[in-house]
Amino acid sequence: MRVGIIGGGAAGLGAAYELTLRGHTVEVFEQAPFLGGQASTFEVGGQPLERGYHHLFRSDTAMADLMQELGLGHRLTWIDSSVGFFYDGKVWPFMSPMDLLRFKPLSLIDRFRVGLVTLYLQRRKEWKSLEQSTAAEWMRRRAGEKGYRVVFEPMLRGKFGRFYDQVSMAWLWNKFALRTTSRGKGLKGMAKEQLGYPVGSFDEVFQAAAAYVVEKGGQVHTSAAVEQVVVEDGRATGLTVRVNGGEPEQRLYDAVIATVPSYIFPKLVPSLPEEYTAKLSSATYLAAVLVVLLMDRPLSSVYWMNIADRSLPFLAIIEHTNFMPPEHYGGKHIVYLANYLDDQDPLFHKGREELFEAYLPHLKKVNPEFDVSWVEEYHYHREAAAQPVVTKGYSAQIPDVRTPISGLYLANTTQRYELQRTPGPSGGRCGG
Repeated sequence: MRVGIIGGGAAGLGAAYELTLRGHTVEVFEQAPFLGGQASTFEVGGQPLERGYHHLFRSDTAMADLMQELGLGHRLTWIDSSVGFFYDGKVWPFMSPMDLLRFKPLSLIDRFRVGLVTLYLQRRKEWKSLEQSTAAEWMRRRAGEKGYRVVFEPMLRGKFGRFYDQVSMAWLWNKFALRTTSRGKGLKGMAKEQLGYPVGSFDEVFQAAAAYVVEKGGQVHTSAAVEQVVVEDGRATGLTVRVNGGEPEQRLYDAVIATVPSYIFPKLVPSLPEEYTAKLSSATYLAAVLVVLLMDRPLSSVYWMNIADRSLPFLAIIEHTNFMPPEHYGGKHIVYLANYLDDQDPLFHKGREELFEAYLPHLKKVNPEFDVSWVEEYHYHREAAAQPVVTKGYSAQIPDVRTPISGLYLANTTQRYELQRTPGPSGGRCGG
């Protein structure tokens, strides 16, 4: 069978690899001049670095298994994580129950309430009933008003902006579940969280998967735009593509897989039924907007710093070189300033220089000794469809992977909702 695949990110290349293993011939089309999608890389200190911070949880066994099959298993390293929580002008350690007990912005009673809720969510298996509540209302009842306001609301606001009070509790439950699976061995609840990272970056995995596809007779194109899915008599029969800026041409396939965002899919397939298109149109995405600082010294001592003070204009500070050593990147210290933004947020419309200038004064709040001279260079990256807004009853809104058109399949981040504890092709986390 010949299969055309739209998108050369983790999902597209993962599908291409699996189909090739099963003896099918695939052709991948990636519009960007590089592979990897949200986990694509650029060069820092002679080494590839993800444009958006990525790592694996222990539950991401699909990616770990893929690396093993590609002969890269030895390149996957599991590293003890470190988490901080910036609140009230201070970075608080936030890795263990003892850290929570020492968190003085909350009263002792509120600390216990937050701790008990956390433990309950880590052990809870059933998620379906949580769909009927927002995270805001559920957490207010269980963690208390102060616990919600100090710990959970800033995170929801940072992650979802003006949609923070619409997010399903099932989504938040999943975040607790993911972190539980990434605890190393040891006393339950006390063991350190371990996160995985390929020593050569995720690009090493994508390049190896693409090379395998090509070796077995398939093709992987970059700078290749798909203009339309060809549909005849209710069946997908091919793609209209433009490779390297050339003339549009039609290529025939027995099946087509699209890994594009939901709002793009109907533009490629105008003949989709209205009911299916309505589900696609109901998806609201937030963009991942990242400023990446290359510094001559560290900003902090933690890898992942949640920003609970919403006067700071970013969601999190991810200091990659508190995870991978700076020597790996020519001695540079790498800091991601991360945000999820919608098009109504003024920050969404700022360019590279404007955003850097807007962020810069706030770094002194995190580290009073910070000086702009520490920053040797900085980069700006934006992924338009990074985070779907997961609202109440979300599972009923998910478009089926098998579209109403025979031989045409859709796979994107809107469909990974209740399955996020189950291994998938996404290759880890971008944005926490």
